Amino acid sequence: MKRRHLLLTLSLLLLLVSAAPAFAQTYAIRGAKIYTLAGPPIENGTVVISNGKITAVGRTVAIPSGAQVINASGLQVYPGLFDSVSRLGLTEIGAVSATVDTNELGDYNPHLLAATAVHPASEHIPVARANGITHAVAAPAGGVMSGQGSAIHLSGWTIEEMSVAPSVGLVLNWPTVQTQTFDFATFSVRRRPFTEVKKEYDEKIVQLEDWLEAARHYAQAAEKGSADKFERDLKLEALARVVRGQLPVLVMANDHRDIKNVVEFAEKHKLKIIIAGGAEAWKVKDLLKQKNIPVILRPTQTLPGEEDEPYDKPFTNPGELHAAGVKIAFATFDSSDSRTLPYEAANAVPYGLPWEEALKAITLYPAQILGLADKLGTIEVGKVANLIVTDGDPLEIKTQVRHLFINGQLTSTDNRHRQLWEKYRARP
Repeated sequence: MKRRHLLLTLSLLLLLVSAAPAFAQTYAIRGAKIYTLAGPPIENGTVVISNGKITAVGRTVAIPSGAQVINASGLQVYPGLFDSVSRLGLTEIGAVSATVDTNELGDYNPHLLAATAVHPASEHIPVARANGITHAVAAPAGGVMSGQGSAIHLSGWTIEEMSVAPSVGLVLNWPTVQTQTFDFATFSVRRRPFTEVKKEYDEKIVQLEDWLEAARHYAQAAEKGSADKFERDLKLEALARVVRGQLPVLVMANDHRDIKNVVEFAEKHKLKIIIAGGAEAWKVKDLLKQKNIPVILRPTQTLPGEEDEPYDKPFTNPGELHAAGVKIAFATFDSSDSRTLPYEAANAVPYGLPWEEALKAITLYPAQILGLADKLGTIEVGKVANLIVTDGDPLEIKTQVRHLFINGQLTSTDNRHRQLWEKYRARP
């Protein structure tokens, strides 16, 4: 009996030790050039990390005793990169439907959180973080109201460990008037009458308005304390946060006419919106600036949307929006390509976007746009220690990430790509 009690006690002690926070270790990154993005770069500086947070930054910082010191002489430190609309953790192999969990049945699912479907063991996650992406928004897709995007750290055994914020916004796929589509069954372009397409569009807008109106009534009833008199509705409960202005709406829209319609709709219904995609946002840049609406841009490494657009329009779009005073961020809207995030920003630099703005568009600005700037985006005391230590400019493809910190923990950059490269490099 005593032996059993002893074994039980030892098991409990081991459990407590294993349950201790992973970020209990203290680190000091010493001798680096630190790009805080909250001020000028700090030459030969030191960053101290403890309990998952940045506790000191500067040139004359004292290193705590017992800290693990990383000699970063000749290296550079940046805030971790932020893929603000991704499918990380939600899709593995696009052609295998069993590994894709981005969509849900039905067109209206405002209550669903993407975090509940995130697969922490996805092979795409370590590939992305090896290139400096330390956190991302896992965003659902499909239908009209896809669900709510979740901000996650790209490290952790469980979604609870990975969570930054369960919800950063409702994902809404704006209806569009499209008179021609490509029919893969016949491999030809299918054309429909404008009147027919416009009628469908108007019906979808009416449905959207009906949902919002129902959410307002639901919210009013709940505020009056009469919620116990009607059946609880999780969808309307989630939408109530939207109509109250507590939860922004990430509106997927690319066509400039759609963006104008979105802005008009949001103003009418008093919604806080973020444009996601924004391929033709440059055509309505003055409107976006006037209404103070940010844009999370789709990848620059893509073809123009229209036949008569200049070939370089995806590259010039970010610079034009910045020059007009519109706050922008870059995102990949993907999983396997999330690692290319820094290059989506880099390709806009030769076409008018200042280098520092490009860097902020994948670090600070997405954090500000999504309401996470108190935690992420800069290297400042009190913020979450999501950092990268590199041997050069993170926007350049030749740059390597030498050290990676996620949630204050030194994190491995090993990944499936590297393993395969080493395997075949060693082939006899």
